Amino acid sequence: MTVSIGSEMYANIKEGSWFTQFGNGCNPWMARYVYGSFFLIANLLAWAVRDYGYTTFKSMQKLKNCNVGRECLDTLGVLRVSFGCFMFYIIMFVSTTGTSKMNGRREKWHSGWWIPKTMMMLALIVLSFFLPSKLFSIYGEIALYGAGVFLLIQLISMITFINWVNKKCYCENSRISSLQRRVLATFTHFLCVLAIAFLYGWYAPHMSCTLNISIISGTLGLYITMVVVSHFLTVNAGSLSSSLMGLYVIFLSWCALKSEPEENCMRKGGSDHTSKIDVLTIILKREDEKHEDDVPYGYGFFHLVFATGSMYSAMLFVGWNTNHSMQKFTIDIGWTSAYVRIVNEILALFVYGKFCYVSFTMY
Repeated sequence: MTVSIGSEMYANIKEGSWFTQFGNGCNPWMARYVYGSFFLIANLLAWAVRDYGYTTFKSMQKLKNCNVGRECLDTLGVLRVSFGCFMFYIIMFVSTTGTSKMNGRREKWHSGWWIPKTMMMLALIVLSFFLPSKLFSIYGEIALYGAGVFLLIQLISMITFINWVNKKCYCENSRISSLQRRVLATFTHFLCVLAIAFLYGWYAPHMSCTLNISIISGTLGLYITMVVVSHFLTVNAGSLSSSLMGLYVIFLSWCALKSEPEENCMRKGGSDHTSKIDVLTIILKREDEKHEDDVPYGYGFFHLVFATGSMYSAMLFVGWNTNHSMQKFTIDIGWTSAYVRIVNEILALFVYGKFCYVSFTMY
């Protein structure tokens, strides 16, 4: 009886307006947006600290170990904010991992208690500015690996999304006809070719741009390889899945080219100091069978994504190099950033190949 009443209450909350959802003390659906807002505010604070932190924090006793001056203060400021944000989400990860049913204590802790959690996050960020600077030199090295974990999660999420699209388009009860599927696959492949042509035209306007030509040509090779692999290994939706994955790989290539420092290999009109905000997409795991009192998504994994995302955003603000100076109003600029994207492209090919092989062996 209690489960039925609880399920009915949560169903009414979910169907209500955003204001109604936010006003309810324990609401797992609106909680996602609140945690996302926390993350966004922390990143804006890290950005402000990096660009304006030198004049604000240079007199603090704990920061006087920065013997190299402004660059050290700016980078450490980003790492301090990132550390506070990371600790908040790690605490939430530890305290909510394994939550499976609604109306429990841990479920209510995840979905409510906003004032104490807001104070906790603020306290963790403020406390990070009173910790020794050497601690954040170590954290900066660890954050490189944490950011890599986030990129891997992002890649797996993309594969999961493509698999979900395949199931929706090719299941027996799908409302999408065979002709519509072919049109969709053809259109996405056309977008891939168009995007490759754009990269050649914008980032390799003349033959002396050998590095950019190599990067774009390598991306084209990866795209063709995925098309061939999906054609021979994937029983269903090979053309559609390879085109969607191709768009993702081309996006990574564009990110790599945008991350290059100021060079002549870009057509005039490109913004030299434009901030590039990476796309952070959290894809919630969909279960085939769910009971009424099951939680709508994995709370522990949800917070783990944000914890590693805190490290990832810190790397964007410092150009994946804690000794790298960044200009104001720039994000993810530097050769290290570009190389990280290229490696991510290659990894995407192997993960996608594994996905196609598993799909092939299942039939």
